[in-house]
Amino acid sequence: MTDDGGPWGRPRPEAPKPAPSRPPIPRQRLLIWVGVMVATGAAVWGLARANPGAVSSEEDWMWTARSVAIVALLSSALLRGGPIRWGEKARHAAMWVAVGMVLILGYSYRGELAGLGQRLQGELTGAHPVAAGDHELVVSREQGGFFVIGQVNGQTVRFMVDTGATDTVLSPADARRLGLDTAKLVYGRPAQTANGLGFGADFKADSLAIGPIRMTDMPMVVNQTAMDSSLLGMSFLTKLESFQVKGDRLYLRWRG
Repeated sequence: MTDDGGPWGRPRPEAPKPAPSRPPIPRQRLLIWVGVMVATGAAVWGLARANPGAVSSEEDWMWTARSVAIVALLSSALLRGGPIRWGEKARHAAMWVAVGMVLILGYSYRGELAGLGQRLQGELTGAHPVAAGDHELVVSREQGGFFVIGQVNGQTVRFMVDTGATDTVLSPADARRLGLDTAKLVYGRPAQTANGLGFGADFKADSLAIGPIRMTDMPMVVNQTAMDSSLLGMSFLTKLESFQVKGDRLYLRWRG
């Protein structure tokens, strides 16, 4: 039996060390941060005075408040302790001034940038029409023509816009995808095409949609011979309020 000295001979457990207290914020840093926020508020006030009415709607005020909050959050890094490296802070300040200028320019030219975004979207989406405004779609030129993706009776069809075609024409392949038995159609409608005289069969679609433009009981023609693409002709275009080609863009505007 060993004698370990009993409970009085055991070393006392060390008392837990108190958690280190957070160092106070240096007064110099606090004054600098307050100065940044005062300068930000003065800049907002000065811009509002220089551009009366620029910040008027609720959306404008929300955008301004969000920008000020971002400046407050980012500048709060000044409150952290340690020596102030003025050269490094000057570089950071210059970077944030540049960021602020970019934000101001972006807000000032937000309308032009929105148009640029629509143009880029049109280039990237190809035949998918892009909204260009209220009741207006824009289609970008590709492969020498204007192509749009539409829906005929709920089925996707790729059309080439053809202002020289009187009718809206389905290719035999697209007609078959719609469930039509092209072998049983009556091709009694003659039409002059680039390849000579052709024949088509009358067909009425329950619906034809190009983006948000939707028409019901749409008369169409199913072509007898194979075609590279179905055609979106004047029977559709004349139902719109207007259609116009500007450079490499086709604008379709429909009635509200």
